[in-house]
Amino acid sequence: MESKSEMRKLFFFGVVLLLSPVFVDVMHLTAQERLDGPNRVFRDDLIENLLGDWKLTRKIRAQSVENRVKAAWVLNHQFLLVQMKDVASPSSYEAMVFIGYDNTSERYVAHWMDVFGGRFSETLGYGKRSGNTIQFVFEYPDGPFHNTFTWNPESKTWVFVMEQKDKTGKWKVFAEDKLVRI
Repeated sequence: MESKSEMRKLFFFGVVLLLSPVFVDVMHLTAQERLDGPNRVFRDDLIENLLGDWKLTRKIRAQSVENRVKAAWVLNHQFLLVQMKDVASPSSYEAMVFIGYDNTSERYVAHWMDVFGGRFSETLGYGKRSGNTIQFVFEYPDGPFHNTFTWNPESKTWVFVMEQKDKTGKWKVFAEDKLVRI
């Protein structure tokens, strides 16, 4: 028969074995939390320039349309919410774009939800920054799509250029947005 001391050691060892996966998960979560999470808010000197109210002029299919844009930090400063709405009555286009940053993967993310519904809103855009430009890449069901945001510090304006691949594999401009602060 084992002594009480040996039984305590076995019990302690069993508890340690049972809790070790939990400990590893907690340590992993803690490491991830340092890179991303509620205590690591999204701060970005480029995206910060998109805050506020804007007049957006879009050239699309040889037409020009006007939208109003409002951008504000939401969800504990994790995302910049960019709301777009066509000024026509009734409005023919409306979008809500949540722009965030994935510190673990070192890339921007864009959740683009608009009047085209769930099928196209299920695709996340991923972006990389180069100077005053972020190119978001969306892999939509009907093919890849780029939306390149460029900040012009001299004029304090934005240009968004949207491109898609045609059937021959060439990139073509789908639309171009120019944003001027209101």
